[in-house]
Amino acid sequence: MRNALLSHVESKHLLAKPPVFAVGDLVDVHCRIVEGDKERIQVFTGTVISRKGAGINGTFTVRRIVNNEGVERIFPVHSPKIEKLDVKRKSIVRRAKLYYLRDLTGKATRLKEGEPIVPSDKPASVAPASPVAAAPQA
Repeated sequence: MRNALLSHVESKHLLAKPPVFAVGDLVDVHCRIVEGDKERIQVFTGTVISRKGAGINGTFTVRRIVNNEGVERIFPVHSPKIEKLDVKRKSIVRRAKLYYLRDLTGKATRLKEGEPIVPSDKPASVAPASPVAAAPQA
């Protein structure tokens, strides 16, 4: 009984379409910041170094360098404070957690680039058929 009630309460707060991203991606997190009676959007750009949890408890950590100092923020995936999340670049990583980036500086923090990002407004184009397959057989 308790689990059914808990899942009902959680389902109200889950995002219908959670953002799709992975560890190693360079992301822009658009956060709502409330200052007094005003609200504004602040962008936090950085590399996703970890994802933890699942469902309503899922979080991800974003790391960036500001004034030669590493800054990390932990965001809940289903937070209403996150306006949107843009993936700027995909990277190829072989670890689930990139905590080793904390000890690296400069060019050593670069990750291998992954597949290109397809804008969500435009559908992906279909590759043309190869000329060998299209040639008539005699």
